[in-house]
Amino acid sequence: MTESIHEPVLIVDFGSQVTQLIARRVRESGIYCEIHPYDRVEAALDGMRPRAVILSGGPSSVHEAESPAASKRLFELGVPVLGVCYGEQTMCAELGGAVEAGQTREFGRAEIEIVRDSPLFEGLGAQGHRETVWMSHGDKVTALPPGFETIAVSEGSPFAAIADEGRRFYGVQFHPEVAHTPRGALILRNFTHRIAGLSGDWTMAAFRAEAVARIRAQVGEGKVICGLSGGVDSSVAAVLLHEAIGDQLTCVFVDTGLLRLDEGEQVVSLFRNHYNIPLIHVDASKEFLGELKGVSDPEAKRKTIGRVFVEVFDREAAKIDGADFLAQGTLYPDVIESVSAKGGPSAVIKSHHNVGGLPDYMKLKLVEPLRELFKDEVRVLGVELGLPPAFVGRHPFPGPGLGIRIPGEVTAEKVAVLQKADAVFLDEIRKAGLYNAIWQAFAVLLPVRTVGVMGDARTYDEVCALRAVTSTDGMTADFFEFPWEVLGRAATRIINEVKGINRVVYDVTSKPPGTIEWE
Repeated sequence: MTESIHEPVLIVDFGSQVTQLIARRVRESGIYCEIHPYDRVEAALDGMRPRAVILSGGPSSVHEAESPAASKRLFELGVPVLGVCYGEQTMCAELGGAVEAGQTREFGRAEIEIVRDSPLFEGLGAQGHRETVWMSHGDKVTALPPGFETIAVSEGSPFAAIADEGRRFYGVQFHPEVAHTPRGALILRNFTHRIAGLSGDWTMAAFRAEAVARIRAQVGEGKVICGLSGGVDSSVAAVLLHEAIGDQLTCVFVDTGLLRLDEGEQVVSLFRNHYNIPLIHVDASKEFLGELKGVSDPEAKRKTIGRVFVEVFDREAAKIDGADFLAQGTLYPDVIESVSAKGGPSAVIKSHHNVGGLPDYMKLKLVEPLRELFKDEVRVLGVELGLPPAFVGRHPFPGPGLGIRIPGEVTAEKVAVLQKADAVFLDEIRKAGLYNAIWQAFAVLLPVRTVGVMGDARTYDEVCALRAVTSTDGMTADFFEFPWEVLGRAATRIINEVKGINRVVYDVTSKPPGTIEWE
């Protein structure tokens, strides 16, 4: 946790797919917060002094044996506690109430009726007001613990929201963190600002100053190597490190050959020419393509790309005398993923982030200056540091790059075709003024060939799929509803300008909650 005067909120994770959304909403209101698994709360409390606690939802049933339970210590801290869905149920069970399997389930959009005034609902409406929320539970609270009273009901839940105003304990059966609860952010803000009395001093300017001080304290006079992937995360980390330690930093940019068209040159120009940061540029495209020859399985490709990246990086890092630290752009979702609420460190660490630690043979200490931030916060920090908004505002691009956007074997020819198609697609999006309205857009070269007619000749070429999604946080998303004329122009240009493609399709599937990346 950051060493600062910030007023931290502890979010206890019971395995909900949308726990990170709670943190995002809390951060958006200027409050620093951390997510910790329910079975590691004791260690978390020893490392932080939370000013408030939020208990997340989860897939378990409180009334079943060995179900996750909230630590009793949480209710003895003397700070406000908010239970969300399963969090409300485990709070009731721990404090003397009762939870049973419901005869009917409540999933999806619902309405609650406020039956008692409470600071939790300040600004929503008086008694009798009905508010749209998002429910997702099968079990139900059947008896309240001593001291609690009902403050809202729904058709399927007589205890849709409960409160012990004296101890400042609250519970809701709905999810205020999701966009489907339109004024859920206000409810969470009421809890953190009005009930807990927090001021909201979590700003990016404050984070920048604190991060610079932490980096200097950790590194001292040591030398740092930063692994640049070409993405926003590692780029922002590099600029932050350079501000903190100057020429003690050397960046190693491993060009996999799987980046978007001309992206490698853009990274080199920005860091070497604009920021004058010491940079080693390694064109390892032939090495990556050689290792990927004959590899078709998606996970095998990921692991191969990750392995080769580490090997190339390690080889180049060994040439730098006196290096003590390795810096990388690990983000908070990567940290959360590596220590899940279901069994500790995850079995598969992302190939482009060594969240679980470095290989034994790399005798370097790790520096992760962004590990407290979410993706959109990294973008804000990048602008704060002076990076061009167009650079930090780029759509997310996964570490394995185009390697996972070419189903089947990856070849130099396929990469070249996809780079050109992808560039045309993004160019048309920008010309239409739609780039910033889209969370992520990209092209995929499908392992399908179709017969087509171009002019008076038959063709037998590849199919290109175009994908674009909207999102506010990368946790849930839906396909972008393109104006047909924009899609038409993009498809026509791709077929005319990219030799090897004779058909273009648009993917309109949506993304369920619970995963981090779009690939």
